[in-house]
Amino acid sequence: MTPDRLSGAFFFIFGLAMYLAVIPAFVEQAEDGNIAPNTLPNILSWMVTLGGGWLVLKPTSHEIQDLRFFTRALMHAAILCAGIYAISWIGFLYVAPFLALTIMLVIGERRPHWLALGVIGIPTFIWFLITQVLDRSLP
Repeated sequence: MTPDRLSGAFFFIFGLAMYLAVIPAFVEQAEDGNIAPNTLPNILSWMVTLGGGWLVLKPTSHEIQDLRFFTRALMHAAILCAGIYAISWIGFLYVAPFLALTIMLVIGERRPHWLALGVIGIPTFIWFLITQVLDRSLP
């Protein structure tokens, strides 16, 4: 069992668990709106499941990275967790631009036009898609 196959098996099982157990248990059905609330989570869980299955069947030939790579990935995940926690307490509109800026600076993005798009454009698009198109509220 290679690391690719192990991680692929994990994501295959994770995607199936999300589709079969978590999403039906925790996504509430809504009377109004254009699409059902579980549509996007179901699509994404199937994408994770299929990606994990593909990795089990066709592992890559990549070499294992050094410890610095995993440390940066852990830092990135910690920033995301802190940002999601802050969004739940403070709100999406106030936290999302700072979270996007922090992540972009951590990964090394310094070009002003990309920073502006990430800080202003993407959170605005997410707000518009969720609140206006899907008629849902953001925290």
